[in-house]
Amino acid sequence: MTDLLTLGETMAAFRATGPLRLGGTAGISVAGSESTVAIGLARLGHRAAWVGVTGADEPGELVRRTLRAEGVDLSWSRVDPTAPTGLILVESRVADISRVTYHRAGSAGSRLRPADVTAALDQPGAPPRLLHVTGITCALGAEPYEAVVAAVRLARAAGSTVCLDVNHRHRLWSVADAADALRPLLPSIDLVVASDDELAVLTDAADPVGALRAAGVTEVVVKHGAGGATSHSAVGTVHRPARSVPVVDTVGAGDAFVAGLLSGWLDGADVPARLERAVTTGAFAVATRGDWEGLPDRAELALLDHGPGGTVR
Repeated sequence: MTDLLTLGETMAAFRATGPLRLGGTAGISVAGSESTVAIGLARLGHRAAWVGVTGADEPGELVRRTLRAEGVDLSWSRVDPTAPTGLILVESRVADISRVTYHRAGSAGSRLRPADVTAALDQPGAPPRLLHVTGITCALGAEPYEAVVAAVRLARAAGSTVCLDVNHRHRLWSVADAADALRPLLPSIDLVVASDDELAVLTDAADPVGALRAAGVTEVVVKHGAGGATSHSAVGTVHRPARSVPVVDTVGAGDAFVAGLLSGWLDGADVPARLERAVTTGAFAVATRGDWEGLPDRAELALLDHGPGGTVR
């Protein structure tokens, strides 16, 4: 049985050391919200699968090779020879603030369709324990959105727990468009993850958490950035502060947080322990460069308990 199934676009990522307009050197890796979550869970010992489409090109081969090397199952992913793999350019603009530029319109990843997830979820007797979807995939076009709708419907029918990370990207779509797409999914969502400002995407209510819980969402986890995170569920309201680490790169921190949260859920941990693991994996992300490269394995989760400048011997 797969522990986690997720779907979306993973791109080749070019990370410049300074402003892109000045040229210079750049490192090449891969980036994608959903695949970062899958990598995070695989490193923590869970069975994670990613459904997506890449081009028949070298950036696509980089994506596939990287995910396979990280232990992510690509059984239901495919290659589209008629479209390119998407690209993301990341520049360190000032201090710890990064700026991104997307080249993903018409990409292979935007050709994800319902049939892709149907094949992954139509496995007799072996549904994934968790389905993880994000607003990013929904923003890529009509077919990716329908793929998310189909995945949520099939997972719900199979008894899987469904997690939605709002993950709103202003460069991909407006708040109004995101609301029109995501709000109809709420009756089938068990766990919502959102930052404080993203709650308005899901509801106009004065008490957004109460409204989501009334709509049938079992747990709402709100990320507060440097302020930590809060869970709202039947057990009450539980808060955990962020771990204190030097901030190197904030890109991917939210996805790392989700990986830790879902890992705790898969392990059967209680709400405080799930949040503690989530803020810990999030801290690993901001303290290292790259979306996923610094994510911990299970043995490393306790590394942050050592004092600053410490050496593990």
